[in-house]
Amino acid sequence: MPSTNYDVIIVGAGVAGSSLAHGLSTLPRNGKKPLRIALVERSLAEPDRIVGELLQPGGVASLDKLGMKWCLTDIDAIPVHGYNVVEGSNSVHIPYPGRHQGRSFHHGKFIQRLREAASKSEGVDMIEATVTDLVEAEDSQRIVGVRIARKDPEEQKETLYADLVVVADGCFSNFRNFVMGPSAVKPDTKGFFFGAILKDVRLPIPQHGTVCLVKGFGPVLLYQIGEHDTRLLVDLKQPLPADIPKHILENVVPQLPSSLHLPIQLAYEKDRLRRMPNSFLPPVEQGSKRSRQGVILIGDAWNMRHPLTGGGMTVALNDVVLLRQLLGEVDDWSNWSAVKKALHRLHWDRKPLASTVNILSVALYDLFGADDEELRVLRTGCFKYFERGGECINGPVSMLSGIIASPVLLFYHFFSVAFYSIWVMFTHPDIVPPAPGAPENVKPVYARPSIFQYPALTLKAFRVFWTACVVFGPLLWTELRWWAPSDTAKRNQVALSALVPVLLVCAAVQYGVPSLGLLGLQL
Repeated sequence: MPSTNYDVIIVGAGVAGSSLAHGLSTLPRNGKKPLRIALVERSLAEPDRIVGELLQPGGVASLDKLGMKWCLTDIDAIPVHGYNVVEGSNSVHIPYPGRHQGRSFHHGKFIQRLREAASKSEGVDMIEATVTDLVEAEDSQRIVGVRIARKDPEEQKETLYADLVVVADGCFSNFRNFVMGPSAVKPDTKGFFFGAILKDVRLPIPQHGTVCLVKGFGPVLLYQIGEHDTRLLVDLKQPLPADIPKHILENVVPQLPSSLHLPIQLAYEKDRLRRMPNSFLPPVEQGSKRSRQGVILIGDAWNMRHPLTGGGMTVALNDVVLLRQLLGEVDDWSNWSAVKKALHRLHWDRKPLASTVNILSVALYDLFGADDEELRVLRTGCFKYFERGGECINGPVSMLSGIIASPVLLFYHFFSVAFYSIWVMFTHPDIVPPAPGAPENVKPVYARPSIFQYPALTLKAFRVFWTACVVFGPLLWTELRWWAPSDTAKRNQVALSALVPVLLVCAAVQYGVPSLGLLGLQL
């Protein structure tokens, strides 16, 4: 079997793999010979996916650090200036602060530009082949290379050897469990996004992502990905209905702005409905005794979050920036002890951004896809919190977009929303349930709660706050733990929720906030 030697082999030429290949090729070598890098991808044809189409401002900044910002040019990319959240006839504008911009595009066009950058880099061999196995050393479990099979069946299988192997083969990784061994975690699929492309649609606020909150279902996302194309993503939870297009047209579409009804119907008639799982995979520290040596996971192969906030590529590119820097400080990549120390630093250096984006994505999904009474209170409070403007918008959107990386700030705003939701529940008008036998088309009547309802609302307030703790606590736990998860750790995740009120008080003291004044409420 033919073999070739490299300094590093990268499995997967997606966002993480292609950008890492280019980034490593530009490392200062201080008189040493250029690195030999193999970038192996099963198919170099333009990929066709319905996610990975929105790059947040933080991701644009990481791309710039890698010298690859030019990859956003000549792909019909659309500038993105923020979000517009729509609930029924109400909407709230959530712009990015300052001059920050994101980009939205067809995923495949962006990937091809990244691959172009990698293929033009010094020392990078772009190889179109399927990686069939990771090669282990005979005397240990150390990974020393990969076996590949090229598309031409007449060609022999080959073995590529390297001091280091990086696996970046995406959310459906074939090697995640093998690399992580007993410490591997199974992705948690919370539902599916069903995608379609709408033609020549004008969104309520151009060049903004649109998030529509619909009753009884998850959020609906819309964002322009080309001059004439707008991506539509509809979130559905399991069990899925038998006739998905009919279900969406009859139950979800009527709750969207009327200008979208006909384009959605035409899109469903002309094109097949495609789906993508919404998975959450918490990061487990690599380099432990329980995982393979000589190999690193990166990108969605290692860590995933809910795609609602569009933070996946931002986290991946930030990881590439950090990994490039840390590997540049290691003289010999065959020295696993030195690489292991770099992986430990990577795991914790990435926490401010990765943890913020990971937690925010799932927490917002739980709120926006509210399916119980307490979560609906939090969802209403979140919407009205955004309506306050100022820092109630700038803080959350800065974290969502990767501009600011601060789990403490996320903690502050999340529980600000929780307390504000309780305040709204006590003070704002709500729909009065119609009397039995009333006509279905009767106009809704709104009224503030009376003082006689306060005892029941007080009990409900405790349930709402506890629900917020249960949403936030386990997510925080998955990011703060420093050991591989076990069955015992999983059972203890909810226990951390009880510590959240204590942490809230500590945060309030740190910020000099003596009471619920952290909400701007004068109590």
